[in-house]
Amino acid sequence: MSAEPPLLLMRGIVKQFPGVRALDGVDLEVRRGEVHCLLGQNGAGKSTLIKILSGAHQPDEGVIALGGEEVRLTGPTAAIRLGISTIYQELDLVDGLSVAENVFLGHERARLGFVRQGEANRATRDLLTRLGHPEIRPSTEVGRLSPAAKQVVSMARALSHDTRLIIMDEPSAALAHDEVANLFRIVRELTSRGVAVVYISHRLEEIREIGDRVTVLKDGRTAAVGLPAKSTPTSEIVSLMTGRTVEYVFPPRRPRPATGSEVLRVTGLTVPGVVEDVSFTIGAGEIVGLAGLVGSGRSEIIEAVYGARRASGEVVLEGRPMGRGRTAGRGGTAAAVRLGMGLAPEERKAQALLLDQSVAHNITLAGLGRYSRFGWLDRRRESAEARELVETLDIRPGDPDRPIKTLSGGNQQKAVLARWLVGERRLLLLDEPTRGVDVGARAELYAVIRRLADEGIGVLLVSSEVPEVLGLADRVLVVREGRIIHRADAQDLDEHRVLDMIMEGSAL
Repeated sequence: MSAEPPLLLMRGIVKQFPGVRALDGVDLEVRRGEVHCLLGQNGAGKSTLIKILSGAHQPDEGVIALGGEEVRLTGPTAAIRLGISTIYQELDLVDGLSVAENVFLGHERARLGFVRQGEANRATRDLLTRLGHPEIRPSTEVGRLSPAAKQVVSMARALSHDTRLIIMDEPSAALAHDEVANLFRIVRELTSRGVAVVYISHRLEEIREIGDRVTVLKDGRTAAVGLPAKSTPTSEIVSLMTGRTVEYVFPPRRPRPATGSEVLRVTGLTVPGVVEDVSFTIGAGEIVGLAGLVGSGRSEIIEAVYGARRASGEVVLEGRPMGRGRTAGRGGTAAAVRLGMGLAPEERKAQALLLDQSVAHNITLAGLGRYSRFGWLDRRRESAEARELVETLDIRPGDPDRPIKTLSGGNQQKAVLARWLVGERRLLLLDEPTRGVDVGARAELYAVIRRLADEGIGVLLVSSEVPEVLGLADRVLVVREGRIIHRADAQDLDEHRVLDMIMEGSAL
């Protein structure tokens, strides 16, 4: 008698995007009633794989089978109809709707064109009770709920369909410790009923506690399938995650002076609920890297230093306090720019660029006051300085009047860096500076960043890719759950050790 087929079988999944082979023959096998953990560094292909499984992307090659039968997931509706539900890290709930309206959004209970709200409320109440949260009222507006309660509503919505498989993407990222324990209770309740869970997390202690088996991805390929979650050594998992095909070409570091001027001093920086009592310094010409997981507080540290997030503590730029008393960045981003800070944010298209404007206008945007007199803009001077920076950073094509949306990702990022070279800059804050940039352009960006540091500019760098932090930074601060847990010169660390620290939480 043959064994029961797995609930989900994915074989040889390939997904190609322009210039990037995101998945290169990935395999995944999930059994009924198990928690199957999916591990891999940022960029390993986890997000692309779950988007294919949820119907958001179509694979270019490969086979997907559910319960032994080959299926085609032509869209999210098809995936839901086949019993696959996805709970993303950024919950896709509508804050202005009630709990019940969110639970049945897209498949409302209606008769003759009218929504039967009472029936939806009763069904929602039953689902919430099943999940152990009868205190959540179906009529409550979702925007008034805590992150943990919103997580429960997302699960109720998944169960409002005839769900066989639930994908959970970093479900504990926004939860407190006791809320994580309740999440695990719900997961165990689901699997006891035969529902399978694909659980994505960077936290190995969670994998040990809730997981049954583990699949590891690296660089769009399957490094291991079905490892025992509780007994596989951490060193083996980290080794599987760190094998890579992507090459990083870093410029050589120049020896730093034993003593030098201090560009930035941060003392006791605290963002309630996110960052706690963070202190560090950056010297002139020094690159300091923040290594940590997404959600560890890395980006929030940069935002607080820049004045874009309310925080307590003290931020001092070249001896000039950015705030008074115990309030960091009180002057906000305008004061940061005026005093010599520049920020290249994580999402350059949404947060840094005016896509329909020219390269020149995007470069000079933060320094327009330099080109204006008596209310008139000196466009000739503006264009001349923009052209000079285009040449200095080798932005291609070299036409400053070209719309910036027509440039590649790497050249757009160079333009963002060029913006902060207008006027006197003493500190650059770089959040994921090479995200979405191809390998060749990365090397060019690394050379630009190193050249700026060699000219005396301090750099605070955030990257999800540990080799990038180690290869580019002079010093590394390892961040976990809003705290700095380790500090060291980059040359004294290796990728395995840093991953151990950010995943296990101990400085080895």
